[in-house]
Amino acid sequence: MLGSTHGTLTTDFRARVEACGETPRTAVHSSAAPSADDAVPMDVSGRPLQADVPDLDRFFRPESVAVVGASDADGRPNAGITRRLIAWAERVGARIHPVHPTRPTVFGRTCYASVGDLPEQVDLAVLLVADPLPVIEELAETKVRFAVAFASGFAETGDEGAAAQERLAAAVRRSGLRLLGPNTNLNAFEEFREDLDGPAIALITQSGHQGRPVHTLQELGIRLSHWAPTGNEADLEASDFISYFAERPEVGSIACYLEGLKDGRSFLLAADRAARNGVPVVAVKVGRTETGARMAASHTGKLTGADTVVDAAMRQFGVIRVDGLDELQDTAALLARARTPQADGVVVYSISGGTGAHFSDLASEAGLHLPTLSQAKQGELHQWIPEYLNVANPVDNGGHPVGDWRGRKIIDAILADPSVGVLICPITGPFPPMSDRLAQDLVDAAERTDKLVCVIWGSPVGTEDAYRTTLLGSSRVATFRTFGNCITAVRAYLGHHRFTARYRSPFEDAPRTPSPSYRKAQALMRPGQQLSEHAAKQLLRAYGIRVPREQLVTSAAAAVRAAGLVGYPVVMKASGPQLGHKTELGLVKIGLTSASQIRDAYRELTDIARYENVPLDGILVCQMVERGVEMVVGVTQDDLFGPTVTVGLGGVLVEVLHDAAVRVPPFGEDQARAMLRELRGHALLEGVRGAPPADVDALVEVVLRIQRMALELGDELSELDINPLMVLPRGQGAVALDALAICR
Repeated sequence: MLGSTHGTLTTDFRARVEACGETPRTAVHSSAAPSADDAVPMDVSGRPLQADVPDLDRFFRPESVAVVGASDADGRPNAGITRRLIAWAERVGARIHPVHPTRPTVFGRTCYASVGDLPEQVDLAVLLVADPLPVIEELAETKVRFAVAFASGFAETGDEGAAAQERLAAAVRRSGLRLLGPNTNLNAFEEFREDLDGPAIALITQSGHQGRPVHTLQELGIRLSHWAPTGNEADLEASDFISYFAERPEVGSIACYLEGLKDGRSFLLAADRAARNGVPVVAVKVGRTETGARMAASHTGKLTGADTVVDAAMRQFGVIRVDGLDELQDTAALLARARTPQADGVVVYSISGGTGAHFSDLASEAGLHLPTLSQAKQGELHQWIPEYLNVANPVDNGGHPVGDWRGRKIIDAILADPSVGVLICPITGPFPPMSDRLAQDLVDAAERTDKLVCVIWGSPVGTEDAYRTTLLGSSRVATFRTFGNCITAVRAYLGHHRFTARYRSPFEDAPRTPSPSYRKAQALMRPGQQLSEHAAKQLLRAYGIRVPREQLVTSAAAAVRAAGLVGYPVVMKASGPQLGHKTELGLVKIGLTSASQIRDAYRELTDIARYENVPLDGILVCQMVERGVEMVVGVTQDDLFGPTVTVGLGGVLVEVLHDAAVRVPPFGEDQARAMLRELRGHALLEGVRGAPPADVDALVEVVLRIQRMALELGDELSELDINPLMVLPRGQGAVALDALAICR
């Protein structure tokens, strides 16, 4: 865990902001409707291309607050809440006004019968009432900007509660105010330490208790600036707070506990804003399993989304997904405080060869780069470390140099190596006085370098002075308690900076007007119907995707003529709007080389179709394409994110191996290529067992054209499946051999 009091902001963006002495407010959209000149740009399907960022300054730092339902009656829950709100208002310098229809005073303060009786317009109203709906209209009349509803019994309880929540949301939309909740809590009004410096963590949780470990980081010297407990998100949602925090110069990282996403598009726009500003977003997102998804829905009443899509979308926009709350706190703390890495090399330094080897194995398996130190550097280290010990990386000092002047020399020499960006020292247990000297040397060296120094303090006790005072008292050393959390955090740290260094918002290049292909495709769409293979291939042709030479025929004689034009050998297939898996029904014939085979195949295909009662629009006579790598490329509609694009190994392998990668449009060529690298079968595209390399450029082009189709057809296209897409040897292109399309 990184210690307290000092640190540097994570990006040049934040440095520029602080140098100017102002916050980057010019880029923020208020919650009010934009003017014609300030309208949010839309993509070709009418979806926004920028996050609408609410100005939440007056929510977190109001000048005046109304507590509706305030009480000071002994034993009443509202009395305890009112007392806490009064204390919070005093801390932030806000005037607080109790509101209750029957109480003249509350805790010695004048109490007003209604919001309309208040002596001033208030910024924030906290609603301690069972049903907040009747209060919303009154708040609108007095132009209150923000409200918080603690009441439960809404979407988390089922259909009836969901209907009540929608009525509440509709009233909020009409009112013009912004609402936090319902089913939220007091976490937004927690006490934050004002004596801590450096970049802070901003916290967002949909379950308040799950944020406690991150909030408690303050006791270890880690600064927190905000806590947004979003509850059921009838109005304000996690995405709003991500967008807002990404513009705050004091925020070094954003930590999230998410049970569901209210709107996938809003989440991606918020993540995009954070990525453009270089602000890391670290998230625990539950719902990986069917049980987890069911529990999350029962708690917050929101969709969790297909987890593979959620996971892919987070990676696509640089959101760092972790599994546990311990990982959330360690990773968010490191990313908030650590300087930009100067190199991606990690060196493991230990007093035990076993410890170094163990950690190095785990780190390498996790994908961290452990460079072998140069012979010159190894020779330098052997000035202080016996020759028989390994110093190539990991560096094993044998123990004794830690106890004297040599220990600091070793650490400084490692950090001076230009290939080293991170030094990690696992201390598996206390062994005073040597561990005390080692901890102090690491802290002192960290204060004199811009490189990241990490220590793993493995003692389960955690009361040792070297840990509590020396390591946690340092502003520059990142201290962890487990190997796993250190590796997770360092990998996220290096990955985040690689990502942001090359990040370009995909929304900048998203199409805003329909292409000529779209107009051709629209004429082919049949709402509510599945297209025949022939019609689906025409749809692909409209977007410039290559299909085999083929003709649709309705007689055996026409099939023979078509085969002559297409060129032997040929493939013959039944084509009809209700056909999916044709092979299983025997409705595909391959390798036909003569007119007699063509006539026999035509008769057999039509007989099977009649027997199976499958309507046909004809028989396809197709060019036979044999040599290549079979892939699948498709479009599906996700409940949260809308159209998604998938690419993977095709043919029968798609159902056996489930080797596929997913992206949410819009995305560019870099993401299309990244999808291919994610595939376990990626080596097939590079050429194996004497096969030539496949035309990856052509495959990428198909993926990008399918993405354009998904964006432009939007809700009109329910599903598209090209399987197989035959990727030919390099330079020869890719051919869609079969296609299925379902219209909405």
